[in-house]
Amino acid sequence: MLESSGVPDVFDPRIYATGIPHDRFRALRDRAPVAWQEEAGVLGWPAGSGFWAVTRHADVVRVLKDSRAYSSCLGATQIRDPDPADLPFIRRMMLNQDPPEHGRVRRLVSRAFTPGRIERFGATARERARQLLAGAIDAGGDVDLVRAVTDDYALLNLTDLLGVPPSDRGLLHTWTERVIAYQDPDEPPVLDAEGRPVNPRSPAMLAEMFGYAQELAAHKREHPADDVMSVLAISELADAELEMFFFLLTVAGNDTVRSAAPGGLLALAEHPDEQRRLWSGEVDIDTAVDELLRVHPPVLSFRRTAAIDTELAGQSIRRGDKVVVFHASANHDERVFPDPHRLDLGRTPNPHVSFGDGPHVCLGAHFARLQLRVLHEEVRRACPGGLELAGPPRRLVSNFINGIKSLPVRLREPSAPRA
Repeated sequence: MLESSGVPDVFDPRIYATGIPHDRFRALRDRAPVAWQEEAGVLGWPAGSGFWAVTRHADVVRVLKDSRAYSSCLGATQIRDPDPADLPFIRRMMLNQDPPEHGRVRRLVSRAFTPGRIERFGATARERARQLLAGAIDAGGDVDLVRAVTDDYALLNLTDLLGVPPSDRGLLHTWTERVIAYQDPDEPPVLDAEGRPVNPRSPAMLAEMFGYAQELAAHKREHPADDVMSVLAISELADAELEMFFFLLTVAGNDTVRSAAPGGLLALAEHPDEQRRLWSGEVDIDTAVDELLRVHPPVLSFRRTAAIDTELAGQSIRRGDKVVVFHASANHDERVFPDPHRLDLGRTPNPHVSFGDGPHVCLGAHFARLQLRVLHEEVRRACPGGLELAGPPRRLVSNFINGIKSLPVRLREPSAPRA
């Protein structure tokens, strides 16, 4: 559990294959809320320079809100340093920008995410959830909800919102896997001529996706529809900005719900009393969704880089140091959440940071919450007898995405007894 320095390691992606390391995070929150972490070489990736791990809720919020001191642009937002030659390219993405440039791009793209447009997709999402759940139930017995329901639910909802033709939806899945699962041994890395893994966010790895984004935008200019790409195609975004935003939507827009949906269902299966409260209507569905997001945040961590010499929780931080906030730890901070390891679907207030905070708070949070609300309503309708685990879940090996690769469950009929 401990590095040579005596500080719990929360960097190694393999730790997260068995779940959020709550014991390590609590030790850090209690003893070293801003703690130096070594960045060892692991899974074929070279060692890095190390970083400050920020684990308390108040400090995480401070970092996320203070873009003057903690920059998204200087070193981008992944723990591993990108190739310096790739940094100008990576900084084209809104996620890796600071104000005022970040605000300019965000204002342009937010025009495509009107409440009316998002709500209109609610009916489509509901019908899709019903169809996927019906197929899972028809299969009978035990079912892997990730394979049967949640992966397709997240991907197809996103492609509808973007306006991607059905024939091209497999491309988005492939691109997402390449970027999100690059630390997982089940997703073999792409190697360069020297046998070193290639950053999945490098220009070479994204060329195919960017070419597709331009083709889709050109098609939408000729054949506009009620979708996000139709709006972005005629916006003031430069070509490079359009490409990067398509990348951001494809990856973040898909994987947020793709991770949160099975994570929430796993929490319900592990807590049958809370599941019954939701099934009976005792708790509000929106309140329940936020609690499920708190206990299973889709994103585990985000990086910033200190733009100035500063201090955080009494720890001196030098300009250029990497500073990594851990959402999963902040969401379980005893200083903010009473009894944080207890699932309470009626918990309020619930200031979780699963969608971030500050200028980079998730642009698609409303769309994500809508999808999760609809899915949980439809699971409750389709499985009135509830759901229970039929085997251990398999988790993504990643220190970035809190992913679940497999979730075996038993969907019970109303009269079926619990096992």
